Amino acid sequence: MVVLKKSLESRKFVFITLFIIAGMAFIIRLFLLQVVQDEYKLSADNNVLRYVTQYPPRGVVFDRNGKLMVYNEAAYDLLIVPKQVKAFDTAEFCRLLDVPIEEVRQNIKKARSYSMFKPSIFLEQLSKEDFGYLDEVLFKFPGFFVQLRTVRKYDTPTAAHVLGYTGEVNNRDIEREPYYKMGDYIGLTGLEKSYEPVLRGKKGVKIKLVDVHNREMGSYQDGKYDSAAIAGQNITISIDAEVQEYAEKLMRFKKGSIVAIEPSTGEILVMVSSPSYDPNLLVGRGRSKSFSKLNQDTLKPLFNRAVQAQYPPGSTFKTVNTLIGLQEGTLHDYTRYGCSGVGTSPIPCSHSHPSPLDLTHAIEQSCNPYFWQVYKAILDQNKFATMQDAYNYWRDLVMSFGINTVLEGDVVDQADGNLPKDSYYDKYYGKKGWRPITIRSLAIGQGEVEETPLQLANLAAIIANRGYYHPPHLLKAVEGDTGPAEKFEKKIYPKVASEYYQTLIDGMWMVYQGGGGGARWYQIDSVECCGKTGTSQNPHGKNHSVFIAFAPAVNPKIAIACVVENSGYGATWAAPIATLVMEKYLKREVKQKVTEERMMNAYLLDGN
Repeated sequence: MVVLKKSLESRKFVFITLFIIAGMAFIIRLFLLQVVQDEYKLSADNNVLRYVTQYPPRGVVFDRNGKLMVYNEAAYDLLIVPKQVKAFDTAEFCRLLDVPIEEVRQNIKKARSYSMFKPSIFLEQLSKEDFGYLDEVLFKFPGFFVQLRTVRKYDTPTAAHVLGYTGEVNNRDIEREPYYKMGDYIGLTGLEKSYEPVLRGKKGVKIKLVDVHNREMGSYQDGKYDSAAIAGQNITISIDAEVQEYAEKLMRFKKGSIVAIEPSTGEILVMVSSPSYDPNLLVGRGRSKSFSKLNQDTLKPLFNRAVQAQYPPGSTFKTVNTLIGLQEGTLHDYTRYGCSGVGTSPIPCSHSHPSPLDLTHAIEQSCNPYFWQVYKAILDQNKFATMQDAYNYWRDLVMSFGINTVLEGDVVDQADGNLPKDSYYDKYYGKKGWRPITIRSLAIGQGEVEETPLQLANLAAIIANRGYYHPPHLLKAVEGDTGPAEKFEKKIYPKVASEYYQTLIDGMWMVYQGGGGGARWYQIDSVECCGKTGTSQNPHGKNHSVFIAFAPAVNPKIAIACVVENSGYGATWAAPIATLVMEKYLKREVKQKVTEERMMNAYLLDGN
């Protein structure tokens, strides 16, 4: 019995000791949670604390000459925490915000479906004036609070497609990058999209004490747990804002595009898509309504024709076949082919000119039969065992000029153009059912070949550089970085050697200087220019007017492409418009006032 009693007392002592140890651990843990580690207290006090995101101002955008193109303006988002919302005067609420009652109900329902406890945007981008009215009476509406952010503002209503626009993130954006939360904004198009990580900055947070009347009582713990927002980096882009604005004026009342590149760097000087829109329309409370209206416009002003429209290049494509023929040895500067004019078979000529022509004058006159013979000679070489071998060899050389491919650089949402594989023709004609004559339209840039205006401008830059190009790009510098990205500095060489370019350039010089050249009426005073006209056949209406050029002929400073839809010959519209833009860039003023006035006042929207 004595032994049993001692055993029970020993166990009792062990249990008491364990209870004391557990109790002490519990007390110490409570002390750490409630006294030492205040951050846990923050999580428990969500009912009296408000976490306000501090949105950084996005980086501003300057043009190549330091002109401010995009800056920021204060705006306010009205946020809601559904769990904290109590009955309120909806009539007064709707009057203050100038919104219908149905929209209020829908927005509350949307917020509840997102989260009852987390804040979400109820109404975005209130103006300073709207905020002023609301701020005085916000205490009447528990569960609602205002959050400051900045919105984009544009100095002039130009370069909308270049600059792009921002919009609210979706679930896919949030899943892809946890940095974003519901209600955040992200670059959706243009530079805003391609340089989103640079422009967006870094969000901060402020923790506020809020009383039972939804009024802020100050910072929690004197801002001990706050973090400051870090502004986005400013960027300088390659666009010349003055010339961009001028080029957009030339393209008013027209559909089409202008793209100009500095050949020595690949910097894009001008990128016009017409019709366009005022980028200020896609900012603020009216953004959704404006976007819907623009999206429904039959002229498609939101469509970026400069990089997404695909056109048969017409006679501008003869430059590529010329270079390939010269390198293959099937064409020489002295090569002559005859032309019987309009009745010529199998491809008729569009011009009246002497015959036969040598290569330089064939380029000047843009003789279709001549370049059909050039194309046929390339594909008929004895070194090819089959038509497929010949076509694929030729196609590979063509694609090395950036045709049928997305060009390297920083231009987003590019279409890649078109140049079918041999299997495309095998399908329609059978493996032994097609020859050069079957696909003869490719000789003059028609048929299945298509290019974007950006690709056409890049082709002009390749010729200007005598055989290479830099990735076409819009970024010139990022604030705080020492220089341009290395990827923009590299040279990309098409598969035609530099020694074959001068003969082509001589012919393009004749387009401006020769008696039969399509651009002879638009020469720039004291500047030698080189160009090539094109008339792109369009099955849906009038032909498209196409032109590529560069200037000066030696040490070129600008290479350009212009497409004017449904307007006819390349020499009639695209050539003078492109030349005026080059003159504006090189001279800073235009002397061809009569041509300028005719181009600016022309209305060409009824051609399709």
